[in-house]
Amino acid sequence: RQFVAEFFQREEGGRLKIRVNVDGIQMGQELTDNAHDDDGYRFHDVFHLACAAVLGWSPVTRRNLHCKRRSKSTIDEVEDGGRAIVTEEGISALVFAYASEHASLEGVHAVDYDLLEAIKIVTSKFEVAVCTTGEWEKAILMGYSIWRLVEENGGGTVVVNLDRRLLAYTPPCAARR
Repeated sequence: RQFVAEFFQREEGGRLKIRVNVDGIQMGQELTDNAHDDDGYRFHDVFHLACAAVLGWSPVTRRNLHCKRRSKSTIDEVEDGGRAIVTEEGISALVFAYASEHASLEGVHAVDYDLLEAIKIVTSKFEVAVCTTGEWEKAILMGYSIWRLVEENGGGTVVVNLDRRLLAYTPPCAARR
């Protein structure tokens, strides 16, 4: 219910890449921004970690950590499956676009209600439907407060605490930069 995600950034062929390790094992694939400009989207796994911590829901994190709930075939298919993963990735992209228009949510204390309602609508078929717009807002704001730090420092360590519904950040040591 607690784990540490280490974000490592490196340059390859003129592109910045990010790798995330959990317990020394790579989580998912290395990511670039997948954009013409350096916009920091390569750090978007922070958002998935915030969803896991605050909402108790992140099919992307479950997939990347190889902890899908395979013991119940319907849960594996519906809650941890492709549609749920694509939905969370879509929310991540939508929230990223919103945050990009609002200074990466720096100094922002409230998220537009229409955005939160849209998220509630697209997640209404999943277990996360029980979460309130306030919980989604907390996940978004907490995720972006950590995202900004990870991006600013080109990586670092994110502690995920599912029991306390929190994320914490530690910058990378100078020797590893």
